[in-house]
Amino acid sequence: MIGDAGDALAEIFSPPFRRVMGKSLGLTAALLALAGVGLDRLALSHLYVGPAWLSVILSVVVSLGLVVGLIFLVPPTTSLVAGFFLDDVAAIVERTIDPRGPPGRPIPFAPSIVMGVRFAVLSVFVNAAVLALTIFTGVGLVAYFILNGYLLGREYFELAAMRYVSGAEARVLFQRNLPMVYLAGVVISGFVAVPVLNLLTPLFATAFMVRVCRRIRSIGSGAPR
Repeated sequence: MIGDAGDALAEIFSPPFRRVMGKSLGLTAALLALAGVGLDRLALSHLYVGPAWLSVILSVVVSLGLVVGLIFLVPPTTSLVAGFFLDDVAAIVERTIDPRGPPGRPIPFAPSIVMGVRFAVLSVFVNAAVLALTIFTGVGLVAYFILNGYLLGREYFELAAMRYVSGAEARVLFQRNLPMVYLAGVVISGFVAVPVLNLLTPLFATAFMVRVCRRIRSIGSGAPR
């Protein structure tokens, strides 16, 4: 699995990925910018403007809050973006791994976006819980990896698996291989935790999970890896 993660990381910076990288980065940055503006407007609408010194303090607090908020919005944002570019990324990875092998079938656009939205919403709640645990209990880092490891692992695995099997079969594969998929999700969570680099999460996570999915399917079929 570590080898698969290393291969995925190296591949996302390769020439075939550059076109997809530009589009993915652009959409991710645009969504985060919109979220930042929305949070800023929401915060300002609830601020009481008093003495100048109080306004300065409140501005600093709001700015720090926006930074923290955007950090915790990266996982749901990348979950949403993944649905737009999964097939492009997966096709590149499949050609790299097995140029002569049959490619997976593209996931219909609507189901992939619906899955992305569903996981994005779940991710908002999960990371809100992580933020609360960080503030009130100090176990936020542990909770971050436990919760996001499961959520990100499941999302990207099912999206990758649906190129080869039905949605129902993808869920069965996930349940049967939960330990491996969960560990892969923890690796993706670690990637998400790295500032700036985490903007490339849809590319890395897809490239990584396509490899994990193919490995699991080859083990199950007895085919050589």
